[in-house]
Amino acid sequence: MLIGFIGKEVDEIIMRLLPTTSCVSGMRLAKPIFNEEGVILLGRHVELSQSLINRLQQLGVDYLYIEDPDTEDVEVEDVLSDETKRRALTEIRTHFGLFMEATAKKKFSRAPTLGKTFGDLMKMIIDDISGHRGALIMLMNMNVLNTYVYQHSLNVSIYTVMLGMANGFNREELMVIGLGSLLHDIGKTKINWQLLQRPGPLSPDEYEEIKKHTEYGYKMLKDEPNMPLIAAHCAFQHHERIDGSGYPRGIKGGEIHDYAKWIAIADSYDAMTTHRSFRRAMLPHQAMEILFTGAGTLYDTKKIAFFRDNVAIYPIGVTVKLNTGVKGVVTDINPSAPQRPVVRVLTDEHNRRISQPYEVDLTKQLTVMIDQVELA
Repeated sequence: MLIGFIGKEVDEIIMRLLPTTSCVSGMRLAKPIFNEEGVILLGRHVELSQSLINRLQQLGVDYLYIEDPDTEDVEVEDVLSDETKRRALTEIRTHFGLFMEATAKKKFSRAPTLGKTFGDLMKMIIDDISGHRGALIMLMNMNVLNTYVYQHSLNVSIYTVMLGMANGFNREELMVIGLGSLLHDIGKTKINWQLLQRPGPLSPDEYEEIKKHTEYGYKMLKDEPNMPLIAAHCAFQHHERIDGSGYPRGIKGGEIHDYAKWIAIADSYDAMTTHRSFRRAMLPHQAMEILFTGAGTLYDTKKIAFFRDNVAIYPIGVTVKLNTGVKGVVTDINPSAPQRPVVRVLTDEHNRRISQPYEVDLTKQLTVMIDQVELA
């Protein structure tokens, strides 16, 4: 899991972000690979073999951070501690798993401690993120093997809490929107698991069944002790869209709770930047382009713009080509202008490696811009 804390320098070999399909034997991991419970499966500095690379591709890891001496002074620090990350994924997996098991057995299940458990967890998440105020949202799905619903729930919660902090939400407001985002997809535990994992297209009836997760989620949360009612409405409304094209009720604009509008953006963004059984993960700039096509129709325009201003759309480690023809690696993000990062130039306009790499701060050289992201 990676999320932005920008600008820390360390004396370590860190990273270049590469598609797993471009990795070759002998490369070493710059970030450990975690399973869905936050446990390290492959440690940092592990040398990759072709069989390992093939296995990671099969498990849905689309990108890896690889050691690269050209970026040895760059580091990205997680906003969640390992302890908080492990506890979060364990609690989500345990509670969601109990509901899924009951659904499979066609039994009714309640979790009387759900509000207390996830309330305590949300306090830990808010405390961790508070220690990194001003951090920008970065990719959180690199180097993670995950069951989509579990990791997605945590990702959306972190994105939403970070947006809330940037908006000046107080702690009580962060708790409510945090719980609503963490549990926004809990209704999926009432859907057949095989249907949720279906790699191919769904029939109209199957799609209608999956859409019911919003109603299931609302019913599961609305009467839970220690659970704010607004959190239940977040589960109910996170697929509503401001033009009325969403579900389950097709409500519009001001009828949708503000928290649900924020969660809708974070939910869509994380879904696009996460590997799914039916498609590869997108990079942030690609997902952002799609989100902006829905500004004013699907999503609140001001919220989309605010989200863009708080997301590092060119993640640290990604290789880019500038409009001058040179290529380099993003090494730092400018919090005031995340779309214009610092790029360490490594090759000239003829793609020849230069002997003295140098850095270009795109906030200071306004005629220079990123022309494309290099994915190989």
